[in-house]
Amino acid sequence: MTGPAVCGHQVEYERPLSSDQGGPISSETRINDRIRVPEVRLVGPNGEQVGIVRIEDALRLAEESDLDLVEVAPQARPPVCKLMDFGKFKYESAQKARESRRNQVLTVIKEQKLRPKIDQHDYETKKGHVSRFLAAGNKVKVTIMFRGREQSRPELGFRLLQKLAEDVTELGYVESSAKQDGRNMIMVLAPHKNIKAAKPKATKDSEDDSAESPA
Repeated sequence: MTGPAVCGHQVEYERPLSSDQGGPISSETRINDRIRVPEVRLVGPNGEQVGIVRIEDALRLAEESDLDLVEVAPQARPPVCKLMDFGKFKYESAQKARESRRNQVLTVIKEQKLRPKIDQHDYETKKGHVSRFLAAGNKVKVTIMFRGREQSRPELGFRLLQKLAEDVTELGYVESSAKQDGRNMIMVLAPHKNIKAAKPKATKDSEDDSAESPA
């Protein structure tokens, strides 16, 4: 299929690469004289469409502009190439990749184990651990461990998990409801999405409280 003429050449629309048009495409970007095709669809440094030109003309334009000719769409027919500073492009791409990894939130799953007949003091301690995990933005796997005859009273574990979920509802929510897993009952809590935003304020308040406390 052809389109309107650009720069004295008839523009061809892109076609997907078929199995009879050559071998597999290399994942390595080809630039300058490593681009060995008769002609390319050329894109200027500011994204302007130049049109289909001979590879010799494209390389000459790149040299005159003190830029690189970079193949950006090798699967097109003819391949699409762009005039750019390839070194600068690679550096900026690496910077963006590092920034993206730095901003990526790593999901951590903590675990807290309880007994179905836990006393109130131990419960408060365990609840404190769960609250701290959620406040730090971590998920929490809560496991109720049944022993002996306790296995015949699964409702004890279910009620305990319900109580815990209600007690920490300001920090997290039930992502995976309580379910029996052999001798254990498991529930997964996840922090609210805005918990990170609320964390600095809580830290500041705690610092203020610390500053006001006598040494």
